[in-house]
Amino acid sequence: METELQNLLFVWISVVTAQIYCRYISNLVHVGPKRLFFFLPVILLFLLLPLRLTTISLGGLTAFFVAWLCNFKLLLLACGKGPLAPPPPPSPPLSLPLFVAVASLPIKIGPSTGSAGAKNGGGGGSDGLKSPANYVAKCLLVVSLFPLYQRSDYVHEKVMMMAYSIHMYIGLEVALAAVGAAAGRLIGAAVEPQFDEPYLATSLQDFWGRRWNLMVTSILRPSVYDPVRSASGRFVGRQWASLPAMLATFAVSALMHELIFYYIGRKEPAWVVTGFFLLHGVAVVAEVAAKKALRGTRWRLPTEVSRLLTVGFVVVTGFWLFLPPLLRCDAVAKARRETIAVIECVKGLWSILRFISFNVVSGH
Repeated sequence: METELQNLLFVWISVVTAQIYCRYISNLVHVGPKRLFFFLPVILLFLLLPLRLTTISLGGLTAFFVAWLCNFKLLLLACGKGPLAPPPPPSPPLSLPLFVAVASLPIKIGPSTGSAGAKNGGGGGSDGLKSPANYVAKCLLVVSLFPLYQRSDYVHEKVMMMAYSIHMYIGLEVALAAVGAAAGRLIGAAVEPQFDEPYLATSLQDFWGRRWNLMVTSILRPSVYDPVRSASGRFVGRQWASLPAMLATFAVSALMHELIFYYIGRKEPAWVVTGFFLLHGVAVVAEVAAKKALRGTRWRLPTEVSRLLTVGFVVVTGFWLFLPPLLRCDAVAKARRETIAVIECVKGLWSILRFISFNVVSGH
């Protein structure tokens, strides 16, 4: 673990240094191919740096932040778009610390952080996140799954896969929320919402567009969806231009997930994850086309039925196409070991603090 922490320090020093370079290049070079040319070495570097890390908690998140989110933000900046682009006058450009933070992490800047929490389903804290009780309850749910892991040989395969799915979702949500909240408090930025209770989705469009990993959605929309929609409108008409744009967005997301899975497991991709996202892309396109065809009619599924069908489709296809490659990467076992290590570390620190406080109180 000591080597991993040393590599983590090297990776993030390199990331920050490269982002400072990109900030000054963006001030010196106009928007367009020339700016992209100067960004390309950094984009390549950000694809290589996560290979120095092997853990899920440190390496997986770093790969997601740097190889995916940061690279896409730099591509948008080369075109004068995205969260790193200077806001229109009279707003001042991003300061260097803000530029680095927004480039590196799943956050967004804003004058008020309180509004973000209200926007994302209520019950949020003043920093734009959900209430602490929400995250504590989800963490306790993950801890309650550990006895299942210890007796996995005696538990039905589908029950274990459901436990893995819950663990993956909660682990990702809590980790991203913690990173966003810490960064937001340090630099005074509003927290970018990550998840909005995806198990309450009433359609696949609702699940992927408004509830699941919203940082990815906010990056893929301007970088993939909008340009493809604009281009395809010339061929299929404005009414149907969103459909090929959705397929293209899911295809890019599939490729990026394959890359993240490679960072985690270092195994040659079997392209099963790509099949998962392409299947969901086709399903979302069919769903949106059906909504357009039925527009103006009164036919509508009850909310409970649509929610059951949506979550059921995600779970079944996830068991079929998403979880097996994740298990092949040994991701769940790694995450479990790392979670247990963190819990043991916290317990050790708590014991030390209790010992110190006892000695202080007793006067020893």
